[in-house]
Amino acid sequence: MIDSSTIERILDAANISDVVSEFVTLKKRGVNQLGLCPFHNEKTPSFTVSPAKGIFKCFGCGKGGNSVNFVMELEQLSYPDALRWLAKKFHIEIEEKEESQEEKALKDERESMMIVSAFAQKYFSRYLLKENEGRTIGLSYLRERGIRDDIITKFELGFCPDGKDIFTQAATKEGFKMDFLEKTGLTIKRDDWIRDRFGGRVIFPVHNVAGRVIAFGGRTLTNDKKVAKYLNSPESEIYHKGKTLYGIFQAKRDITKLDKCFLVEGYTDVLSFHQAGIENVVASSGTSLTLDQIRLIRRFSPNITIVYDGDDAGIKASLRGIDMVLEEGINVKVLPLPRGEDPDSFARSMSAGELTEYIKINETDFIKFKTQLLMGTVENDPVSKARLINEIVRSISVIPDTITRTIYIKECSRLMDVQEAVLYSEIRKIQNKQSEDHTRKELQEIQIQASKPAAPVSEKKITNPFETEEREIMRILLKHFHEESFRFEDEETHQVRPYSVGYYVLSDLQNDGLISVNHCFRTMLETMEENIDNKEFDPVRYFTQHPDSEISQYASNLLSEKYTESKRWSRAGAFIETETELLPFLVPKLVQEYKLKNVKSLLKKLEHQINEANTTNDPEKLIEYMNQYMNLKQVVKDLSGEGLGFRTVS
Repeated sequence: MIDSSTIERILDAANISDVVSEFVTLKKRGVNQLGLCPFHNEKTPSFTVSPAKGIFKCFGCGKGGNSVNFVMELEQLSYPDALRWLAKKFHIEIEEKEESQEEKALKDERESMMIVSAFAQKYFSRYLLKENEGRTIGLSYLRERGIRDDIITKFELGFCPDGKDIFTQAATKEGFKMDFLEKTGLTIKRDDWIRDRFGGRVIFPVHNVAGRVIAFGGRTLTNDKKVAKYLNSPESEIYHKGKTLYGIFQAKRDITKLDKCFLVEGYTDVLSFHQAGIENVVASSGTSLTLDQIRLIRRFSPNITIVYDGDDAGIKASLRGIDMVLEEGINVKVLPLPRGEDPDSFARSMSAGELTEYIKINETDFIKFKTQLLMGTVENDPVSKARLINEIVRSISVIPDTITRTIYIKECSRLMDVQEAVLYSEIRKIQNKQSEDHTRKELQEIQIQASKPAAPVSEKKITNPFETEEREIMRILLKHFHEESFRFEDEETHQVRPYSVGYYVLSDLQNDGLISVNHCFRTMLETMEENIDNKEFDPVRYFTQHPDSEISQYASNLLSEKYTESKRWSRAGAFIETETELLPFLVPKLVQEYKLKNVKSLLKKLEHQINEANTTNDPEKLIEYMNQYMNLKQVVKDLSGEGLGFRTVS
């Protein structure tokens, strides 16, 4: 358990900009910062960070909160684990009591798998560097490949001992459960048969964006053709191959700094580029490039250079990936390598300076690459040339930005000696076809949804008819809780005393016994009541850093909303310039409207009850409901007038 003083230190140190910029490229926009949301797919930035308030808010998907919420959401961590993550980042020591067996058992499955993976990485790395087998076999192999010790340390490379279940025995001896060793894929178990998955292999740990180990790749050192050269961890709760990029943790700073990412295929390609001084490089790990991987890169830079092997398979892989990258609005270039070379061998064959110069000279725009590549296959065949033009136009058609698309059309027209009008016509045909397909798909989905039975009443979400009023009241309380905007005259002593906005709102709502269906609104009001006389209580800080992520996000969302002055809040035609000046008029009006809406809602319920009592011929109930109805009608009349329950002095 983390004590409250340590939590306070962590929250003080966890600057929202520093935390978010680990994962998202932020650009200054006025007093705030703007970037692409890491929680949903977007091409136009709607993700805002407010350094002054210490919160983030995405106006696209609605997610918001403080530094802890951001880490919890992005890394799928619990509140305590998000605090530990931040403490590690900001070099804050945490002293915790030793976990009991019961507490260890309560750790969720995902975190348990992360812990097992972290242990495995440390075990493999230590075995590579300290054990005789690791040094003579694994380390010797890496050094033969020219991989330096600093790169071995940087990427935490390791070696799994060659044997039936040496690693598994070591892990279980340390108290790790077989269940999690199996789920992470570190151990293979079949009835009574147990075996290490990566036995006798050099290990390449796979890190997520935050630097935690989530999977492994293992390279065999035997020449047995029947043994797979590379073996990877299976898909699991913590590892999805199509959503992961090898080296993203080590590369993200340079990708952001240089505003560019090199995309290669394998583990050693990444290592060799790093060793040559080019660190803004990641690998798709042998898998076909996926949308999730492209979007992960785009969080850090909109510029990608694809580097694949200089053979037919590598070239085809480049061509397959280009259209997907273009469709996501990313600027894509291709770095062709000499035939027979791969990024690993090529980077090792020259100095860092020579590699940088080669990239500068040979890095080419995708349209030139694709045209030059395919033009050589058509010669003077008109049909083949037409097919080639269609192929390139199809790539251009997926580019979402109109200006970029226009530039590529001009370039294609020049390179292929085809009129621009013809290319535009082809693109319109392709886009119309895509639009028709999309419409047809949407109609099919609507028909499928319509054919499904309606959800049971119990599953329907409870709606809050007073959401708008409650949000505005809570926003005012967060910003102006201690603001003494009111002066009240005691009717007996005629003494004038100041009252805060918090006291005014809470007293009025408390007197009427109004209870919201919104858990966050209720909880925040209760906490404010407890701290009504506590001048040290800072509602903004308290609620945006609340351990309940739902409350912290609710508070952050409210503080992110912009207040717009309206003619509605004017006196005798005179415009009041600031919200603070407006409080003596605005706050009573908000509370009045909230109460009025509540009363009108009760009246509607009573009307229904009166009709039921009439139908069932229940005179006692009818009289009771009618009396309540008349009383509430008088309340509506009072609320609609000037009487708000207080006498205020201007």
